[in-house]
Amino acid sequence: MRSTFVAKYTVLYDDLSVPRPPGPPRIRRRALLATLPLAFALSGCDSAPPREASRQPAQGAPRGPVRQAGVTDPRTQHALVLSYDLTPGTRGASGRDAVRRLLARWSEALSGLEAGATATVGIGPALPNRLGVGAPEGLRELPAFDGEHLDAGAGGGEIGVQICAPDPWACERAAGLLAGAGTGVLQPRWRQAGFLPGELPGPQSGPFTAVRDGETPRNPLGFKDGTTNPTGAESERWVWLPGPGPYADGTFLVVRRVRLRAEEFGRLPVARQEQIIGRRRRGGEPLGGGSERDGADLDARTPEGGYVLPADAHVRLANSRLDDGARMLRRGYSYENSRADRGLLFLAYMNDPALFVRVQQRLVAGDALNSFAEHYGSALFYVLPGAGAGRPLGSGVL
Repeated sequence: MRSTFVAKYTVLYDDLSVPRPPGPPRIRRRALLATLPLAFALSGCDSAPPREASRQPAQGAPRGPVRQAGVTDPRTQHALVLSYDLTPGTRGASGRDAVRRLLARWSEALSGLEAGATATVGIGPALPNRLGVGAPEGLRELPAFDGEHLDAGAGGGEIGVQICAPDPWACERAAGLLAGAGTGVLQPRWRQAGFLPGELPGPQSGPFTAVRDGETPRNPLGFKDGTTNPTGAESERWVWLPGPGPYADGTFLVVRRVRLRAEEFGRLPVARQEQIIGRRRRGGEPLGGGSERDGADLDARTPEGGYVLPADAHVRLANSRLDDGARMLRRGYSYENSRADRGLLFLAYMNDPALFVRVQQRLVAGDALNSFAEHYGSALFYVLPGAGAGRPLGSGVL
């Protein structure tokens, strides 16, 4: 079965000059991934000048909530993020028409994805200028942060796709459909697969068990990740762009690839790990008591007068109280490209990328996790409103 699948979809990859996969994706869950914690927070940028007023967005945006899948849905076990650039000659009015046709083909192809799979499509900051179209105000390149060592080939992109599915082969089959429909318009920039580790092991189990329904997935360091995600009602306020207008029912996706020194972190005593994160490793409850779903008390003090939650704890610096309650929806995944490249594929949705910038600046300045993490890939995409009857993806925006 596996060799048949690889042969079938290699044709689609070759059409876009994508390196042929050497074999099935390697989804490895080594014991070290079970011994560690994290929950990197993110946000966008607000320092770039506004776009030219003469660039007016296309009219005719769909009415009512027409949204893409894969944002507020529960996370599936596997994900694949694809980033593309347009081919060199695809620009201006003719390029806009080519991208519109591409998105129409994708809309049709994605309507037939297998059960449990979703594909979420967005555009990067450079695309509107290249095609001569308008864009939502927040779609600007993220600023550089102190201490980053970004690889240009591991981030950015003019079109991004997040594919989620119960198994890695379903992700690859969806990617093959997109690649075949993008011939002549797109060229691949980067790709990253991810998976969800499950619960911490028992005495007789492996490094992680499978993620169960309703359970908060763990990040590569072994801590629950997504405990304080916004509810459905909160997502209406903080995730989706409001209407009216062509950009309503879209959102922004920040992608970060974070290489983790997991073995080094795992050698720390669990108590020290919990101080760095600000939550208990096994149950996810905040330091100072409570349950997993309880928010951390930033003001709680020890009998000696010190803070229960250390000043450099990750959850303190990422706390939404420091942003007037603004929230982002995190859909992080673990990744393992090689023994030297393992970490977190951090995906976060929000309706204002400036939130990511504010949070990340605080983390850069004082997060105790900085000693164990290297941010080497970064991208921002505006997730288009969903397709509807007679309205393919992008029809009200491009």
